[in-house]
Amino acid sequence: MSADRLGARRLLLWWPALLIAAIFCFVTFYAKGGLNLESMTTTEMALTLGAGVVVAGAVIAAPSGARTYGLWPIGLLLAFTALTVVSIVWSVQPDHSWQDSGRMLAYSGVFGAGVALARAAPGRWPAVLGGLTLAAVVVCGYALATKVFPGLAPSNTFARLNEPYEYWNAVGLTAAMGVICCMWLGARRSGHALARAAAYPAMGLLLATLVLAYSRGALAALALGLLLWFCVTPLRLRGAALLIVGALGALAVVAWDFSKPALSSEGVPLAERATAGHQLGALLVAMLVALALAGIALGFLTGRHAPRPAVRRQAGTLLLALIAIALIVFAGALAHSQRGLTGSVSHVFDTLTNPNAKAPPNTPGRLTAVASVRARYWKEALQVFEAHPVLGAGAEGFRTAHLRYETQTLEVRHAHGFIVQTLADLGVVGLALALALLIAWMAAAGRATHPFNRSWTSWRAWLGIRSGERPGWRRLRERELARYTPERIGMLSMLCLVVVFGAHSLIDWTWYVPGDACVALLCAGWLAGRGPLSAPALAPRARPGRGRLLVGACVIVAALLAAWSQWQPQRSEEAVAEAGGLLAAHDTGGAIAAANRAISRDPLSVEALFTLATVEQVAERPALARATFVRAVRLQPSNPETWLKLGRYDVKSDPRAAVQELRAAIYLDPESISPELIAEGRREAIEIQNDYIQALQAAAQASAAHTTPTRVTSTRPATALKSATESPARAAAGARPAPRRRRSPRSHRSRSHL
Repeated sequence: MSADRLGARRLLLWWPALLIAAIFCFVTFYAKGGLNLESMTTTEMALTLGAGVVVAGAVIAAPSGARTYGLWPIGLLLAFTALTVVSIVWSVQPDHSWQDSGRMLAYSGVFGAGVALARAAPGRWPAVLGGLTLAAVVVCGYALATKVFPGLAPSNTFARLNEPYEYWNAVGLTAAMGVICCMWLGARRSGHALARAAAYPAMGLLLATLVLAYSRGALAALALGLLLWFCVTPLRLRGAALLIVGALGALAVVAWDFSKPALSSEGVPLAERATAGHQLGALLVAMLVALALAGIALGFLTGRHAPRPAVRRQAGTLLLALIAIALIVFAGALAHSQRGLTGSVSHVFDTLTNPNAKAPPNTPGRLTAVASVRARYWKEALQVFEAHPVLGAGAEGFRTAHLRYETQTLEVRHAHGFIVQTLADLGVVGLALALALLIAWMAAAGRATHPFNRSWTSWRAWLGIRSGERPGWRRLRERELARYTPERIGMLSMLCLVVVFGAHSLIDWTWYVPGDACVALLCAGWLAGRGPLSAPALAPRARPGRGRLLVGACVIVAALLAAWSQWQPQRSEEAVAEAGGLLAAHDTGGAIAAANRAISRDPLSVEALFTLATVEQVAERPALARATFVRAVRLQPSNPETWLKLGRYDVKSDPRAAVQELRAAIYLDPESISPELIAEGRREAIEIQNDYIQALQAAAQASAAHTTPTRVTSTRPATALKSATESPARAAAGARPAPRRRRSPRSHRSRSHL
């Protein structure tokens, strides 16, 4: 290849790599943890529209006669997305389900874009891995910078790294996936020598970030991904050298960090953290320089003279022996502990599955702790699943449905596990679709990663079962090693990256973090759409026909419609904010109009209904205000917030109705008046308790006015509060409400639904 063609090829790889890195940095730094509606809406719309353009372009410009791979995974992912959208019908909180459907539409677009790019430009795979590596280094570098310069994140009083996601486990997962990318970058035989040398300081930075995030789940997921990488790629010694050298550099930085209380303790003043952070920054710079020099030296030595086969075998044997010795020492230490080997394993399992386990502190000791609060979330998710086994409580329904089964006052939005979250939200149908998607994707990705033919002869050659040789695992022959082309090793690295993300998603909610999820979705889509690497070259592109132009136009229209749907909840929030501003300016007419616009943009939003009811109260329209609160209850009868709003409105005007409504709210969320919250002085819990007691007293007085003195029974507030958390029917024994003047049949049906 001439120098001009080589330079043009490198240019064609560099600019896509920089573009991919820029896109994922934008998603990470703007969307953060995916919990803010405004930033998440913008991110979803950008991803959906961009994916629509990519897919439409790939359809129109696809070479004629080329086979399309990855259609089954795309179809099943779209089916899973459709189930998310349809779950709005039965969801316990349909407005959140609508928002979650927007996220799934964006995720489907990213996966489809990966399939389309693999079909349209299969030779650009190094740009994908290179861009993801660069993005991971930038994100983790910023995370470390917040510790070097604490003023970048003054609100973070923990020792753990949590920026830019505002969630430390997401930072750890980014570092873990970046490590897999670095393994490809530094261990490959092809590529520029300086790029391979740059993988060493990048590896040290990523490993330091991973440990300083104190993410045990990310460490476990990375261990699984590295084990798979070493099993499926033939670059074990290169990868081991990179990993060991990078780990040694990161270990020096981490050990120094742990020795400084200003960096490893919680609640340290900003000035002390800044002083120690500057010292950490100097140490990080020294580590990066040392690792860069080590990478250049190792690349120079191995580039000039490759190790002989005997040396490689000896090095591999030594590494395996060291790993075996470490495992034996670890097992021996457990065997000689107080509980013994089996007792220690049993204790670890019991601690992991104990829903009442106390969470470890956010200090370095967390890395060796076993306890976690995830078992509590999983238990609540399974309880929600038992109540809604077939279709679940609706997308994002766990956030509301688990309140009925909550026994602690920890606030949580997700079940911290993809399987239990899917069971709680979408039931057996959702989990079946997810498993079908996984199987279809594994079959599609296997075409791009399988290093051998599917014939038994090829497997016999790999196992050494030929020419009378003894069966067993043997060193791959040279012609078998030739099957591991640079592209195949890149595809295997993508596979390991997806496995790291999937393993972590089983024990955390990072599926909802777009900066991490989109990285895995792009790689998964590329693997599904690539097809066999031994396939013939793509046919020359021909002028697109009307059919492909029509399909491309339909894709663009679908992307526009999806983006419009994703935008509506945010438009509703903007109208709600506008109504609040107009109400503060005493413009009740404009506030009512703005609130109605919010409802028309998002008819499922109870916040818009609450805003309209508040404005109608100020406008002295009590009948309309109460009707709006009742409308919110009918829209979301399993949401304790709707009953609470209605009950508080009826406390003064109709206390007997307020008693029933507040009982429903307490029944749906018993921890809202827990003694712990009241003892801590939580304003919301105290207000709910006071409102309920006030309603009980007023209802008792109203009942006493219609009965003789000998038949009046006193109501003890404490007893009534306890009974309200058990059952609405049992709680009714606390007071005898008089017949209401007007009773809605729909309200009775809503209470029976609870």
